[in-house]
Amino acid sequence: MEKSSSSTGTPAADAKISSIFIYPIKSCRGVSVPQAPLTPTGFRWDRQWLVVNQKLRAYTQRVQPKLALVEVNMPEEAFSEGWEPTKNSYMEIKAPGMDVLKISLCKPTQVAHGVSVWEWSGSALDEGDVASKWFTDYLGKPSRLVRFNEASETRPVDPLYAKGHFIMFSDLHPFMLLSQESLDALNKLLKEPVPINRFRPNMLVTGCEPFSEDLWTEIKISQFSFQGVKLCSRCKIPTINQHTAIAGPEPNETLMKFRSDRVLRPDKKQQGKIYFGQNLVCKENLTEGKAKMVKVGDPIHVINKVSTAAEAAA
Repeated sequence: MEKSSSSTGTPAADAKISSIFIYPIKSCRGVSVPQAPLTPTGFRWDRQWLVVNQKLRAYTQRVQPKLALVEVNMPEEAFSEGWEPTKNSYMEIKAPGMDVLKISLCKPTQVAHGVSVWEWSGSALDEGDVASKWFTDYLGKPSRLVRFNEASETRPVDPLYAKGHFIMFSDLHPFMLLSQESLDALNKLLKEPVPINRFRPNMLVTGCEPFSEDLWTEIKISQFSFQGVKLCSRCKIPTINQHTAIAGPEPNETLMKFRSDRVLRPDKKQQGKIYFGQNLVCKENLTEGKAKMVKVGDPIHVINKVSTAAEAAA
């Protein structure tokens, strides 16, 4: 892809950020924000909380689709540079038939040992009995709400893809990016179009060709460098309507026809996976100095890319 140049001599952007989404509680609804601070584990507040069962194992929409109806609201200022919570800073949680639950953004002191999500286990901060009762009543099963304990725990990304990077309660990687054009291309094939919330990206971008994000191995968002490390393989969550918590066959049935490893990567080992979006890590040093912000409208410049999805890591 040749870069075109504007009249000022500045390379034209290959795409731009159209939306930023944060998911404070894993598998609950996301928050659309105009900007978000970058941290070593992803956007600030992203997947920092987790709902667990009585054995302290993670609940997700795969087994508790009702989590799709849990709405999470954060103070607007929580996404400002350098902001720190006070005793009056709360996350508000709502769900059908439930009173509003307020969770302080100041860290709790109670610790839960033996929390597990996928391959990882460790200690987490327990948000207490009121939050536990709220989620227990809502889900109808013993539940607790826990918060990642940055002071004592780390959760590394698979070193095969991104050695030296870390996440909180995300599935695999700090960031997931998807283009509006890819969603539009999918929706043209569906009888009933699906919204972006089925796919839970952190960054929705626009201004590129459909599925071009598959190919991006290095991009700059504003002045920050990101590495595309792995095509995003999809579980059953895209089949769950995020407004009703009811699952159906689509869009995965259609995605399997043109976005499966059999189609995209015919010469690779077949695992029956479907791919939609790209997982990223940020290559900047995010532990020093001022918060680094990504904003809606930020330009994206592709620095390096592969030629086909078959060449991308997956």
